[in-house]
Amino acid sequence: MTQSTDAAPGEGSPLPQFPMRRTCPFSEPAEYAGLRKNEPVSRASLKVNGKPTWLVTQHADVRSVLGDSRASSNLKLPGYPHQFHIPEEMLAQVRLMMLSMDPPEHTAQRRMLIPEFTARRVREMRPDIQKIVDEHIDAMLEQGGPVDLVTALALPVPSLVICELLGVPYEDHDRFEKWSAAMMNHDLSPQEYGAAVQALDMYLDELVTLKENEPGDDLISRFLEKNATEQVADHADVVTMARLMLVGGHETTANMIALGVLALLSNPELTAELQRDPALLPNAIEELLRVFSISDSGTARVAVADIEIGGVTIRAGEGILALNNAANHDESVFEDPGTLDIHRAEARSHLAFGYGIHQCIGANLARVELEAVYGTLLRRIPGLKLAVGADELRFKDDAMVYGVYELPVTW
Repeated sequence: MTQSTDAAPGEGSPLPQFPMRRTCPFSEPAEYAGLRKNEPVSRASLKVNGKPTWLVTQHADVRSVLGDSRASSNLKLPGYPHQFHIPEEMLAQVRLMMLSMDPPEHTAQRRMLIPEFTARRVREMRPDIQKIVDEHIDAMLEQGGPVDLVTALALPVPSLVICELLGVPYEDHDRFEKWSAAMMNHDLSPQEYGAAVQALDMYLDELVTLKENEPGDDLISRFLEKNATEQVADHADVVTMARLMLVGGHETTANMIALGVLALLSNPELTAELQRDPALLPNAIEELLRVFSISDSGTARVAVADIEIGGVTIRAGEGILALNNAANHDESVFEDPGTLDIHRAEARSHLAFGYGIHQCIGANLARVELEAVYGTLLRRIPGLKLAVGADELRFKDDAMVYGVYELPVTW
């Protein structure tokens, strides 16, 4: 016998609110462990609007949701668990990003982008990425500590990399980083959120128009060239695709760089081990991705048909949040999941990049950027340390992508 919304767990009592706050940056929200054990598919209400949604917290169930064609990514469908204040009239005008598309539209656009992010293509980018990292660490060393690692390294490196890949002028980074940060904030009013999206889209609309007339050696130009034959997107679709690539290409990696460095500085024995044996770094990165799971609720879905998950029936039209942070701390997959273990054999089983057809297309690029930054810091600034107490750091509890606002370091 299965449960459903008609007899949902916790009915008759207030539903827990989502998102749930992390009390420690190195762990999942405390509530997740109890949900995984007692109600792995459970009901919650969204803080942003009070609407109900399903939370899925076990690793196998999260994979099941993300691999199920009945779980739609279309954010315009009724029941989709929005985490921002989006009025209905604004939602009606939203142009879907690839991240929010279902097949066949999603399949067509993703197929055109995959060649830009293959392991081979990213390997070819490695020397340029390393050059960017070295230049910024040179500047840090020349300035001397203390410096804010976020503004000195964590943010500019992925911003420069994605700008060069897309063909976006890096001198505009202050503007698009401001708009991007606003779009990640749960607490913005509908007007503020809409203004940030509109401003970035106006900027990218001009850029795409320029590349339609004067193509260059960049992702947007190559997409436009292919699209002239394939015709899978119109001008507005290309603008929206560019927004997804630009925002997704720097927000997540920048936050992972800063959090990963914080983890290493908080565990000097691990830092020393990685300095002795750099070959451990790739697996350490997978473990850091697992532990932080910075885009915990980026895997929102809505059921377009009844789905049974973990013995619970989710009805068509009901929202689902398949929580990768909860999945990545599932004791049935990761022994002692609260421990940062750079030797963990199953580390790469994490779902930090999602799963299924919407798995992060830039995962290969992110891994190379993280390896370049961590490896170079460990080699060139072995005495790196926090310049303030860890309790003074401000974490992004209000954002869709978890991170730290500043990371003052010295050496």
